[in-house]
Amino acid sequence: MAEIIQKDGTWTFDGDAVRIVPGRDKGVGLLRQTLGEVVVPLRALAGISHEPGRRTGRLRLKLRDGADPLLQVTGGRLPEASDPYRLTVDADRTGVAEYFVDEVRNALLLDQVDPGPADAYLLPGPAVPISVAAGDGTVAFDGDRVALDWNWTTEEAKSSGGPREFRVADLRAVEWSPSKGLENGWIRFTLAGAPAAPAPKYDPHTVELFGFKKDPLMALVAAAVAVRMPHPRGAAASAEPAPALAKAPVPELAASAAEPVAPEDHDALLRRLRELGDLHQGGILTAEEFAAAKQAVLRRF
Repeated sequence: MAEIIQKDGTWTFDGDAVRIVPGRDKGVGLLRQTLGEVVVPLRALAGISHEPGRRTGRLRLKLRDGADPLLQVTGGRLPEASDPYRLTVDADRTGVAEYFVDEVRNALLLDQVDPGPADAYLLPGPAVPISVAAGDGTVAFDGDRVALDWNWTTEEAKSSGGPREFRVADLRAVEWSPSKGLENGWIRFTLAGAPAAPAPKYDPHTVELFGFKKDPLMALVAAAVAVRMPHPRGAAASAEPAPALAKAPVPELAASAAEPVAPEDHDALLRRLRELGDLHQGGILTAEEFAAAKQAVLRRF
């Protein structure tokens, strides 16, 4: 088992999942504190990296596209302090961070985890019931019904119709957008068959966000709803991969599966697996080439 404990939080890896517990440091955003512990199964990971720095570095988990409903609705727009998949690492813990990275990468290689897009959510999303008051309204969600209520900042054109309530089954989409510069953010619920929505300020199915501390919490509501809707990719078959450009051959690819291979030093084989993983992540090897080369190495254990 690998573990790294920092003021920013604690990450633990047991070979099957990375368990993330947020810390209590002032740099830990309200979203991470509210979300609480997150368990990321190995099959949901696309990679992991350590970014060293002079005073502090960062550990970052990269999840497969479509594996996590929170990342699906936020689309990479979460502020750093709100990102549950990054950990600030003190410079004197660099060695521990690098060991953690090696353990996760080795497990990804040995378990042959596909880093490509997922066609189903592999994380359960935020717990329900959940209720957040921010911007010009409050959103409450019990796992089946979404309720919108308004406050004194709401435009009369929106609030005059009173509170709104609808079921997840009636939704076509849920979207979240953060405030940026002078532009307000929003969380929007689009009902099936509804016409084009007006601006968030006037839309009775949208809460407008003004850029305050609680705004990112609306992303948790959006994720809790999204995970109960059909996955964007569904069960559609993936498209055929484009033909790869010619590359220099990798030694393992030339090895015949029928030929016995003499046992080699395990440390050297593990290093070779890491090298192959780096080549694949860097785009030098295709998924098919990587799988074939990895199998050739594994046969030598």
